[in-house]
Amino acid sequence: MDNIVLITFWFSSIFIMPMWIMMWFFPQHAVTKKIVGDLRICVIPLIASYAVLLGPNLIDVIMALATQMPTPEIVLELFSSDEMIMLAWLHFLVMDTFAGRYVWMRMIAAERPIQISMPVLLFCMMAGPIGLLIGILATSDVKDDISVPSRALE
Repeated sequence: MDNIVLITFWFSSIFIMPMWIMMWFFPQHAVTKKIVGDLRICVIPLIASYAVLLGPNLIDVIMALATQMPTPEIVLELFSSDEMIMLAWLHFLVMDTFAGRYVWMRMIAAERPIQISMPVLLFCMMAGPIGLLIGILATSDVKDDISVPSRALE
């Protein structure tokens, strides 16, 4: 495995842990709000790590997914290399962290106690889409600028 693959894997995997710990155990703390609340700190470094690994593989991804309807065979072939598997892992980390941050913000807005927010955010990390769904349902009373359109959708 190339050094760049290992570096992006370890950087991203280690980078997310303090943020998840802050969201789980210190959701209201000023440091959590400063770090997790800022996309430039929370998500952009993960996107940069993903982009470093995507760059040399961009043509393969585009050719596999944009030139024809993806089939199970095409997707399996695309992810048959270690580098593409790591790229998918980084994709998970970026999207799960972004979804977790969104749920964390909703939990703060809804003033949910840590006994509710922590398990939901754990689901966001371990099973992103399910955690996101649970988070949305657990904060369905929250009205925010992202979830509720401010004008008619055209």
